[in-house]
Amino acid sequence: MVGRIVVVGTGLIGTSIALAMRERGAEVLLTDRDAAALALAVELGAGEALPDGASAEPADLAVLAVPPAAVAVTLLDAQKRGLATAYTDVASVKALPLAQAAELGCDLSTFVAGHPLAGSERSGPGAARPDLFLGRPWALCATPEAAPEAVAAVTALAKACGAMPVEVDAAEHDRAVALVSHGPHVVSAAVAARLTGADETALGLSGQGVRDVTRIAASDPRLWIGILSANAEPVADVLEAVATDLAVAASLLRDGSEGAAAHVADLLLRGNAGRSRIPGKHGGGQSAYATVQVVIPDRPGELAMIFQAAGIAGVNIEDVTIEHSPGRPLGVLELAVVPEAADRLAAELRSRGWSVPGR
Repeated sequence: MVGRIVVVGTGLIGTSIALAMRERGAEVLLTDRDAAALALAVELGAGEALPDGASAEPADLAVLAVPPAAVAVTLLDAQKRGLATAYTDVASVKALPLAQAAELGCDLSTFVAGHPLAGSERSGPGAARPDLFLGRPWALCATPEAAPEAVAAVTALAKACGAMPVEVDAAEHDRAVALVSHGPHVVSAAVAARLTGADETALGLSGQGVRDVTRIAASDPRLWIGILSANAEPVADVLEAVATDLAVAASLLRDGSEGAAAHVADLLLRGNAGRSRIPGKHGGGQSAYATVQVVIPDRPGELAMIFQAAGIAGVNIEDVTIEHSPGRPLGVLELAVVPEAADRLAAELRSRGWSVPGR
């Protein structure tokens, strides 16, 4: 168990780690070049500000919650100051920071590169949550030089935050996140960018689909340009493959023949197949859930009452989405439940006065 940690960088990830570790009784010291971010993290209860100068006793672990380009220089500075006996980072790119750390002469025996695969389109300490990492993978990219004690300390940190440690090679990690995170972010941004010139009619017809596709496009561009630059080649490979699929689909749609439509259908079917391979709840295969739709007014406490009704009916809600009705004070709540519980939940909600279409 990590008893005392230093968190360098009080953004979303750093502050969330600090909050999670505070809940588990760890002593947490925080530092950040942004005085306002540091002050807010302290106010939120994430820890105490690290005193100027090196601490008298090194912490068990220092977490470098800084952008990829800053990992190596931050690691070198932290090691020179003797901040901790072991070090890790949380950057979403691993190979380049590790190479830069080696070039700078950092002690890689005390460093284990890490990446918790959790986050939000929101940023900063105000968006931090102690439960951000629950059930999420946490990649550990230890080099051959890494001491077992350092690996154990970083593994303990991931587990203490509720995450699932996954050991992976740095280059393999970067190719993987290009496919499942970095590339999709650029694709989302490209779709969202089309909306900048949209007229009011098109925007007024926006539904949940475009919101789902463009949600992550709301993330901080300054943060993402650093990530994409540090993982440029793998991301470029993903984007080129996606661009090829889209270019072929566009050409076939313009062709307009029956055979062309069949080729576009092949892309859609491959999309279905790829989507089905994404791990579902608890990391297993995706389950087939039934959807119970509920029309809800936009007023305080409505969601809480619906969830309470589900609990009374003995139904576990597996997932939830809300489709808002533009210009009207109501929306449609979609509750994903196991199929055998759908009728029971619908009956319970209907008996309490909610409109439940289709059941």
